[in-house]
Amino acid sequence: MRRAALALFLMLLSLPALAEERKGRARVSANGLFSVRMVDVGPGQCRLEVSKESGPVWHLEQCLGTVDDIYFVSNDGERVWVLWPLVEKGKAKEVPVKKGKKKPKGPPGWARDVLVAAQYGRDGQRILERRLTDVVSAKYLSEVRQLTHHLKWLEGTLGIPGKGPRLTDSGVVEFEPVGGETRQLMF
Repeated sequence: MRRAALALFLMLLSLPALAEERKGRARVSANGLFSVRMVDVGPGQCRLEVSKESGPVWHLEQCLGTVDDIYFVSNDGERVWVLWPLVEKGKAKEVPVKKGKKKPKGPPGWARDVLVAAQYGRDGQRILERRLTDVVSAKYLSEVRQLTHHLKWLEGTLGIPGKGPRLTDSGVVEFEPVGGETRQLMF
């Protein structure tokens, strides 16, 4: 009986630690007026927060990524770009190849339809999106790090050497996918 009571007491004592929010790194807009970050409230519950120095401006009770993903906010605080450095592999579609025919052209199955970045408005609607094949040239797809179920594609993150994603003074998101070609995302 005492052991059960002790176990119950310890479990109740540990509940506040389980419910603690996990906050991502806050990133500031190019003009310095706004900041954005993702907050992990609990299992399957997230909140994207856009704030000013004076306090919160708006938030979305929506998981647009994790606290480990990279978020950038526009100078007017109305839009957010999300870069997902670790993404799930695409599903390879079985394309029957007849004898004597060449393999179909195009990206490999694991690279198809893989979303790596998206821009969202304050209402949570996706405004723009970029796929892996939009940002990584076909000749550099072999440099994408393939894990069992995921891909690592962004330099300066997850152990891939290079410059990390950044927001320029003019409010443009710049990053280098594997292969080193600088890409830009406009607000």
